[in-house]
Amino acid sequence: MLTLWGSRQRFCDGMSRRGFLRIGAFGAGLSLAQMLRARASQSGAARAGKSAIMIYLPGGPSHIDTYDLKPEAPREFRGEFKPIATNVPGVQICEYFPLQARMWDKLAVIRSVISVEEHSDCLVSTGYSEARNRTAHHPSFGAVVSKLRGTDREGVPPFVSLRGLTFGQEPGFLGVAHRAFTSSGQGLQNLKLAAGVDQTRVEDRRTLLASFDGVRREIDASGTMKGLDVFASRAFDMVASGTVRKALDLAREEPRARDRYRGVEQFLTARRLIEAGVGCVTLAVGGWDTHGDNFRTLKRQLPDVDRGLSNLIQDLHDRGLENDVVTVMWGEFGRTPKINGGAGRDHWAPVMSALVAGGGLKMGQAIGATTARGEIPRDRPYTVPQVLSTLYRAIGIDPSMTFADGSGRPMYVLDDRQPVVELA
Repeated sequence: MLTLWGSRQRFCDGMSRRGFLRIGAFGAGLSLAQMLRARASQSGAARAGKSAIMIYLPGGPSHIDTYDLKPEAPREFRGEFKPIATNVPGVQICEYFPLQARMWDKLAVIRSVISVEEHSDCLVSTGYSEARNRTAHHPSFGAVVSKLRGTDREGVPPFVSLRGLTFGQEPGFLGVAHRAFTSSGQGLQNLKLAAGVDQTRVEDRRTLLASFDGVRREIDASGTMKGLDVFASRAFDMVASGTVRKALDLAREEPRARDRYRGVEQFLTARRLIEAGVGCVTLAVGGWDTHGDNFRTLKRQLPDVDRGLSNLIQDLHDRGLENDVVTVMWGEFGRTPKINGGAGRDHWAPVMSALVAGGGLKMGQAIGATTARGEIPRDRPYTVPQVLSTLYRAIGIDPSMTFADGSGRPMYVLDDRQPVVELA
């Protein structure tokens, strides 16, 4: 077995947010087969649909220094950054987001999102806080997509995480079959045929598995084992077809595109996975727990976010995917409007901003507003689950549908599911 590790990030609470996934190859083929078999036993009919890209900014970025600047506030609140105009009259964003500013007709921001003070991706991934989900086990957005889409395309997982596995991305009561597929480092190598193994040898190994199945059938008194397990076959196909591996191999992208994404390759990988047929892709960018040196950190990180996001959204438009792919970018909460003594901003759950794009939603707007110092919503307050409800609807999933939990009790996808009406 192999353990594939995501990137490690530490927040002010000292906890590590590093995810892992254990797989093997034939080896991996067998564990993939088990995953596919479990998914089929739990899923209804799979269906094709729109896709989602979920960009997580771990640590909680400052809303006042990104999408909700307050140039008229006192200096200890407004900070160092200046607002710039976008190509939509009346909408201004941070000066370190010039590329987004030029394409704001393709973007929208919700400036009045209410969160909870919790260093976790659980709320923005599931619609429920980690404190609650420790016992309730609600599934992540990607796990719900996996449950409903199953394996629409042979050899393509419905849910892929480019940031390892975290508590927020767990499938909860939907079962481990709907965990994200994650691949980093050696994981990419696991998706290609081993050295010296060609397609003929793969078929030989498939036949070998079938012979083992024959022995199992003789042992199995119930007679339920009939022929080659279709899910073992699918696992072989996932390796043999190479679809996911090709999507992860950025060397297949034209050099000019790779140059545009240099240093922010995760955005390019996400686009390629969506084009390959993945239903939900998650990624994480930077570290935003800026209790100190907030502005120096943002000056370094915001340009990368601007370049990665703007390239991604433009590419989706250029490929005619702007209505078929919904994108969201946010952290777990905002930062304190008042700057602390270490030139930083601390946790601030009363309000944060969320960027949304695509999915057939109404773009070119800034929704909601905060008070003069960015402390609380002034109008149009929305909760994180309401934003997720809007994203679910954008990709054709009804957030009022129910799934049975571990005790057989029907559970809504989201309890709080009023959509962001301005985006409809």
